[in-house]
Amino acid sequence: MGAGPAGLSAAATVSAAGYKAVLVEKEDILGGAPILSGYAKLVPSGEWAKDAIGRMVSRVEEDAAVTVHKGAKVTQFEGEPGSFTATLSNGEKVSTGAVVLATGFTHFDSINKPEWGFGTFEDVLTTTQMEQMVSAGKISCPSDGRVPERVAILLCVGSRDRQIGREWCSKICCTVSANLAMEIKELSPQTDVFIYYMDIRTFGLYEDKFYWKSQEEFKTKYVKARIAEVTASGDGRLLVKGEDTLVKRPIIIPFDIVVHAIGMDPNEENPELSSVFGIALEKHGFIERAEHYTNTCGTTRRGIYAAGAAYGPETIDDSISQGAAAASRAVADLNALVQKAG
Repeated sequence: MGAGPAGLSAAATVSAAGYKAVLVEKEDILGGAPILSGYAKLVPSGEWAKDAIGRMVSRVEEDAAVTVHKGAKVTQFEGEPGSFTATLSNGEKVSTGAVVLATGFTHFDSINKPEWGFGTFEDVLTTTQMEQMVSAGKISCPSDGRVPERVAILLCVGSRDRQIGREWCSKICCTVSANLAMEIKELSPQTDVFIYYMDIRTFGLYEDKFYWKSQEEFKTKYVKARIAEVTASGDGRLLVKGEDTLVKRPIIIPFDIVVHAIGMDPNEENPELSSVFGIALEKHGFIERAEHYTNTCGTTRRGIYAAGAAYGPETIDDSISQGAAAASRAVADLNALVQKAG
């Protein structure tokens, strides 16, 4: 279920193991969020999303062992490990021994953070919208088309925010924002880019490649701050108001574009998935893992596995690895069932 990076990886792994896979995707195209949302260059490879994920899509679509159902959902599901039957929204029935839920996440809707200007000011965008601009090859203010002198990227929009019920870290936003800052400078060298942060979490090998590189080579300015609101100034620019938490002073800085680094919410259809497949969700609404050490790909129902952002915020690279791992575990468990029956 789901044809994003994790689902594509799972289907290809099942096929590589010599079995048939059925891929069910609710959208009419494959590729998941990187394709549907028009991501620009991926972290950490720097390859364009349409090329990298497009290659994964082609591998599956050209594989005779993989049957693809687009524009379809599972509406009924019954049976037991080794002998499940899924009824699709188009009326077809699919017999399967196991299921991998690679159903991903939903981007946080910045409307739920109204004091930061999204939905009020035309030049307040999300990282997804800014990536679409980068993909189109031109940086300009949506309101009047001028080249921005200053762009502000606000981190943790819909992440680590108890006031709006998003307690979790979305894991990849800091690195994606550092990467985005460099992409903006590559297209528009005259534009100054500021990143407002609580703290920076470019974990592991991303520290020097994105955090330090964005400062030292692309002159991105990092401001440790607590943002209060985004308003409009008299000349039509945006005012980012808050407190510089290093020097503990109020700050008001004008910008031409403000970008919300939006976090990852649970897939908005997870309650429906929970009901159809009979699996539990953890307290925030992501799919609950069976346990963390001997069944890392499992859910609370035997024979149903999950991968990637279905479990919680996740990188694309790790989602691909988890998709392969979940498929391998499903195949191994099915083989064990056959041996036991024989």
